[in-house]
Amino acid sequence: MKAIIPVAGIGTRLRTHAQTQPKALIPIAGKPILAHIVESLIDAGINDFIFIIGYMGDKIERYITGHYPHIKSSFVIQTTGKGVGHAIWLAKDLIPNNEEILVVFGDTIVDVNLQSVINSDTSALGVKKVEDPRQFGVAELDKEGFITRMVEKPTIPKTNLALVGIYKIKESEKLLEALENNISQKLKTHNEFTLTDAMMSMINEGVKFKTFDVDYWYDCGKKEVLLETNSILLNRLNYDTSKYQFENTIIIPPVFIGEGCEIKNSIIGPNVSVGDHAILDYAILKESIIGPYAQIKHAILDHSLIGNDALFIGMKQSLNIGDSTEINFG
Repeated sequence: MKAIIPVAGIGTRLRTHAQTQPKALIPIAGKPILAHIVESLIDAGINDFIFIIGYMGDKIERYITGHYPHIKSSFVIQTTGKGVGHAIWLAKDLIPNNEEILVVFGDTIVDVNLQSVINSDTSALGVKKVEDPRQFGVAELDKEGFITRMVEKPTIPKTNLALVGIYKIKESEKLLEALENNISQKLKTHNEFTLTDAMMSMINEGVKFKTFDVDYWYDCGKKEVLLETNSILLNRLNYDTSKYQFENTIIIPPVFIGEGCEIKNSIIGPNVSVGDHAILDYAILKESIIGPYAQIKHAILDHSLIGNDALFIGMKQSLNIGDSTEINFG
């Protein structure tokens, strides 16, 4: 089985953090989003990967080949944002006749039994109930639990079962034929060639799709979701913080601190990830992600996302406050 991971998106919802690196390489809980995805697939026994790259794709290729030299990795360039369906179609020459594939979005972390998904006897799509399904692909099921209809970002959803960005496809040849037809006929939804439309064509031809429930799903395209995911993964991974020895600094687990960091006079945690070679001095941080090579001095940060190489220097005061005085910097 091959895993196909589309990572060609520009990351408009995190534009300030995706100007110098792909969104998939934004670090959470000690490693990039993409690393969490790839390692979960490797643990499930997959060692053959196709990455659909675009914006700053050279950085993704360097990261994958540098950190995972033992896997088979191929890279396909999507030069224009034409949708995930178009991205999968570009990989057609790398997919042997009807080989099963697993498609996983490169900015989505899910908590699911991947082995059971891989072993599914039919094509299967991950779903989760959401409050507002209008921003997602949505699945409708029959009484036996098979999908009867899929709609991409419906105006009036008939169900709240959102497709979460992980797809096991047994009939890859039929998928590629459906994508080929949609692209040649210029059949788009919301101005993109969607995977949802192609799979709906397969259903109309009699291909069976079932769903599997995803316990946790993190679409890491928003600051709030990144920070929530960082917190959950830090608690799950439970890094050993006893090894962190910094001058006049208190560490409140769970915390991850990268290599080569210079930290003193600070309080770090809980739920903080600090990237490699960051510099912190007189910093109080909690519920935050600090990128590699960032510098933070004289600052109190909560629920903050600080990018790579960023510099933030807060206020430093020396006060002599008289009796019954009130000062409010808020």
